[in-house]
Amino acid sequence: MILPLGLTLNFFTDTGFWIGVGVLAGIYALVALGLQLNVGYTGMTNFGAAGFMAVGAYAMAILVLKAGFSFWLSLPVAMLIAIGFGLLVGLPSLRLRADYFAIATIALAETVRIIAQNADSLTGGNQGLFCAEGGAGACYNDAWTNLSTTIEGWLQSLGWTNPESLAPLLIVVWLFVVGATLGLRFIQKSPWGRVLRAIREDEDAAEALGKHTFAYKLQSLAIAAAIGAFAGFFLALDLATVHPLDYEPVARQLLGGARRRGGLLDHPRGDAVHRLRPRRHPDRSTAVLHRRPGADRADGLPAAGDVRQAGGDGPR
Repeated sequence: MILPLGLTLNFFTDTGFWIGVGVLAGIYALVALGLQLNVGYTGMTNFGAAGFMAVGAYAMAILVLKAGFSFWLSLPVAMLIAIGFGLLVGLPSLRLRADYFAIATIALAETVRIIAQNADSLTGGNQGLFCAEGGAGACYNDAWTNLSTTIEGWLQSLGWTNPESLAPLLIVVWLFVVGATLGLRFIQKSPWGRVLRAIREDEDAAEALGKHTFAYKLQSLAIAAAIGAFAGFFLALDLATVHPLDYEPVARQLLGGARRRGGLLDHPRGDAVHRLRPRRHPDRSTAVLHRRPGADRADGLPAAGDVRQAGGDGPR
């Protein structure tokens, strides 16, 4: 008996497919950048990124469909709501340490999803949000659709005869990814970013040196919430609906190590084991900053060479 076997590789040359993949990759790259700020720079294990995305997306859609806001006005307002949610989450949970904070964040993200599933009159429940009830009002993404049509016209004028419908969203998403990456790079090198690294290395030492670590961690969480809100906006535009199942909290092990924007690709061998090895300086187990001894400091913390191991000699 001969069984027919059909195999097609058309998806390799399907531009629309790869543009859709690129949009989703950019959206989750934004989420990863927010986690990078929390986990990589500040040392907080945050599993609540899906909650920030959901709050941003639902706030934007509700403001447009229920409150009559314009799409463009709803974006900054929804971002502020997501930041407020991040502060509300952080005020009690940031007093917890390590694994307990991670458990609290994933629980709060799941709480957001369950509320979205059950608040039918506000969030649409399991049906989600896409257009105003009864079709009497505009869909929340109508303003974006108009802008997307304009961008398609620009692409056609540049020689792309028939651009895919998601091509404008792909461009905008990756512009945000590049902007967020450059912003985090600037933060990393700023005095504020050096304090975050001090908290990551040894929170007690940073606190002893006069830094209000709780406030810095709260600020880091608020910025990650803002980045997550924008990722939620873009996911809502990509799917043309806001549904609770699209924002399920998932805890993933990132193979690439903290503090690495390039992940596995950052290392020429792509060695995951190399990335996951703990990196500690043998001569300073409680060092709070990686800077040359005697370097000028703008944030009031001593240079790394002036911080000695616990039980060792004091600064000289």
